[in-house]
Amino acid sequence: MIGTRFSRTALFLTAATVGIAGGTACLGEPAAAPSPKSAPGIPTTLDASHLAGLDTSTVDWKTKTQAWWKSTLPPKVYEVCREGGTERPWTGDLLEQKKKGTFVCSSCGHALFDADTKFESGTGWPSFYDEVNPAAVRDVVDTSLGMVRTEVRCGRCDAHLGHVFPDGPKPTGLRYCINSVCLLHVPK
Repeated sequence: MIGTRFSRTALFLTAATVGIAGGTACLGEPAAAPSPKSAPGIPTTLDASHLAGLDTSTVDWKTKTQAWWKSTLPPKVYEVCREGGTERPWTGDLLEQKKKGTFVCSSCGHALFDADTKFESGTGWPSFYDEVNPAAVRDVVDTSLGMVRTEVRCGRCDAHLGHVFPDGPKPTGLRYCINSVCLLHVPK
């Protein structure tokens, strides 16, 4: 419908050129991304999380119930990882993380992505072009929101992480677009 297309285009142009998302750009210029804002109680490292001091490889994560996850994870982490939610773009604390290391699942500590594969995608979410190994994540067909996408889940505990798209850089051509709250950074 022409009216629907116009409305969506107008909303996109307004947000992108006028700066609704926090920027104050002039018409025709992209809005600056707002500074990441830490959500209260969301850890970004293993030591600050429920996994501190735990040998995560000895736990049978698939036996954990939704009630256990809800009582263990911070509310926003639970919403995204266990209920398939999405954090707002440009708000994740790990978006700008550039230190060497490994990004692990914030639910179970499973290694997911090496920091060397992280790149700036301009999407507002941490992006990677490769997983640490073939068992790190698993792909699931996602038909929500009226489109077909490939959802990415933790290969160990089945937490929702984000989505993967075929528009990333070489050598893989993939862009793993991951919610920051689903990740913890383990420095090298």
